[in-house]
Amino acid sequence: MELNSKISPNPSLPLVCDMSSDIFSKKVDVDKYDLIYAGAQKNMGPAGTTLYIVKKDVLGASSVPIPTMLDLKTHSAKDSMFNTPPVFAVYTSMLTLRWLKKNGGIKHIEALNNEKAALIYNEIDRNTLFEGTANIADRSNMNATFALNNENLKSEFDSALVSANISGLKGHRSVGGYRASMYNALPLESVKVLVDLMKEFENKLA
Repeated sequence: MELNSKISPNPSLPLVCDMSSDIFSKKVDVDKYDLIYAGAQKNMGPAGTTLYIVKKDVLGASSVPIPTMLDLKTHSAKDSMFNTPPVFAVYTSMLTLRWLKKNGGIKHIEALNNEKAALIYNEIDRNTLFEGTANIADRSNMNATFALNNENLKSEFDSALVSANISGLKGHRSVGGYRASMYNALPLESVKVLVDLMKEFENKLA
């Protein structure tokens, strides 16, 4: 999921930004939002890690009752120590953020992610055997979804992926096809391997 602002028609309600796999993949103006909720695995920590960035003046402003454990005001008042924190998730997130900072920070990783996304999407759009499954305006830099134009070629293409030691391309459950995940840690070279295979597969069938 790319950056997705959920804006309420009621201007008195907080402006919330729901982020998923694109956390720390690009610059975001956090000042624009009252609350950012991020499923932070993949680019930050292990699966299940969750991040909130919230302005203090919206804490406790809910018009409906919130259970204590789900109330961000509770956790803020206790410096995120209301209950025993997930220490492994915190530790691995720290290591990941140190790695990100050491390698040029958000500015560098955003440029690299743009390059990876451009490489795969250009091939999807150029190659006569494939088509993208997301609208161009809605394409994610983290997950490129695509499918074969001819499903009869699926077995042969899957075999080619296995032969090239490319794994993890099973498509999303809602659209099928293939999904190339390109999170921060994935090097550009890995995307090039997939793109080269797609070109070779087209040339083979030409």
